[in-house]
Amino acid sequence: MSPTATDSVSAPVDLGFAAFDADNHYYEAEDAFIRHIPREMAKRCMQWAVIDGKKRLLVGGRVNRFIPNPTFDPVSKPGALDAYFRGQVAGDDMRKLFGELDPISPAYRNRDARVAVMREQGLEGAMFFPTLAVGMEESLRDDPVALCAAFRAFNRWVEEDWGFAYQDMIYAAPYITLADPQWAVEEADWAISRGVKVVVMRTSPAIDPAGGTRSPGDAVYDPFWARLAEAGVAVAFHSGDAGYGKYIDDWEPFGDFEAFKSSPMRVMTSDRAPFDMFAVLVCHGVFSRHPKLRTASIEAGADWVPNLVKKFKKAYSQQPFMFAKDPVEQFREHVWVAPFYEDDIDLLAEVLGDDRLLFGSDYPHAEGLAVPTRFVHDIANFSPEAVRRIMRDNARQFLGLTGA
Repeated sequence: MSPTATDSVSAPVDLGFAAFDADNHYYEAEDAFIRHIPREMAKRCMQWAVIDGKKRLLVGGRVNRFIPNPTFDPVSKPGALDAYFRGQVAGDDMRKLFGELDPISPAYRNRDARVAVMREQGLEGAMFFPTLAVGMEESLRDDPVALCAAFRAFNRWVEEDWGFAYQDMIYAAPYITLADPQWAVEEADWAISRGVKVVVMRTSPAIDPAGGTRSPGDAVYDPFWARLAEAGVAVAFHSGDAGYGKYIDDWEPFGDFEAFKSSPMRVMTSDRAPFDMFAVLVCHGVFSRHPKLRTASIEAGADWVPNLVKKFKKAYSQQPFMFAKDPVEQFREHVWVAPFYEDDIDLLAEVLGDDRLLFGSDYPHAEGLAVPTRFVHDIANFSPEAVRRIMRDNARQFLGLTGA
């Protein structure tokens, strides 16, 4: 489907049906981690402080730099970096690329205002993910007790402000860490009891409270995966601070992770975390032991998928006895992928199948699409049936939603 003369750059595309966006975001309220935190844990978790006249976020008592402006007011225009991520302009001056910032829109923090915007955008529903919170697990990794307390408080805020199935349009995801296996089970049970459809996690080894890390495929996490699989709750692995900076630091010391601060090596290796995560879920038997589990890769691109499938084929041909079943079949059965608009989506469909592709706009982020449904122009080579699957039906299947 290509643009028509009446298809303006700001108007939603008339698809003939309402779309379902697999990647929408809110901008966290300033009390998102604070509103429900126990008083005795406050100093170990999130606080605000005014430093040199600017409001700064403290995490574990340290100024956190994951988001340069964590108050999100003012904030960048949706899609401000579209041309940059398509490789059409260079990023030698990121401030210039961001352009003039806007006062934060009510639709970025109020669910009723957002539902009105979604209807104008031609969306019937969307999965909603954090902006700030996807960098906070790494920031608290050295204090697992505080980490779990912070996200328990955060998840209560998510339910309160956004809802897990608000008006059957907003499907907000609580954040789960595996730093405490029992906590993860309890948090999953709490979310399931409130009708959650999807949880969000990061693509990273699990933090071991005793020190070091463990594979998410370790049997100690089986009760957690089992809860989600049996309840039909999907797992979205969303990009953020996966802690992989420590590996690149061996080549080029960089300091704390900051959004939009990068280097050539960080761009070159940005797909390692999702590659490793989904390799582990297959190779360490998570899908074999939990055959009902549905997972997705969100906002991590898709360039890593063909190489992962190639590696699966090689490993299976050399050591088939190491797998319960064909790893490529497992991957295709259990994993949905939301590609970047600049990815080779035609190739991804060949490798994975168009029934596992998700349309995700990343709205209202600067690196996303200003008009979500214009994603359809990046799948112009697909049949009308495939377009409908990518732009709507696959996301509904991933969430386990029934009906037309």
